Amino acid sequence: MKLGPRAKLVLVMAFFAAPIAASFLAYRYSHRPPTANHGELLLPPAQVPAKPLQRPVGGTFSFGDVRGKWVLVVTDSGACGKDCQSKLYLVRQLRLAVGRNAERIARVFIVDDARAPDAAALEPYAGTEVVFQPEGAVVAPGLSDRRHVYLVDPHGNVMMRWRPGDDPKGMIRDLELLLRASQIG
Repeated sequence: MKLGPRAKLVLVMAFFAAPIAASFLAYRYSHRPPTANHGELLLPPAQVPAKPLQRPVGGTFSFGDVRGKWVLVVTDSGACGKDCQSKLYLVRQLRLAVGRNAERIARVFIVDDARAPDAAALEPYAGTEVVFQPEGAVVAPGLSDRRHVYLVDPHGNVMMRWRPGDDPKGMIRDLELLLRASQIG
């Protein structure tokens, strides 16, 4: 079978165009690689409340008190059962795991019911701010969710959360990456 000059030209062009078309299709329709972060970025980030929250020992707490710091936030009942204790332990360990940057991180435990937390049960988590969520109010969208651990940036934006069962090493990598990249907090 003899090909004419136009057919040869079309074949040569197809030969060179095929890899370009294949790479475009692969880029467009193939599985996208996962992002570098292990937590879930919250878009758009929610702003933490400006009004003060009550501390169990009296007095008030405002997220403005920790402005300029990264804040790990957990929400649970004042009874603080096994899941609550494990979240408080986790945020304490996350803070310690970042080493010299630990001072750049604050921890807040929001009690979302009327039960006062047992001071003895919270003693191992000294340094964690314990505050009450106003009855019937939502502190910030998402922060009332007991399942997740939340991260608030130094400007007061709730910007990331980790699911229950997420790998703590991945959480530490997220924090280290944010602390290294951040010029604030």
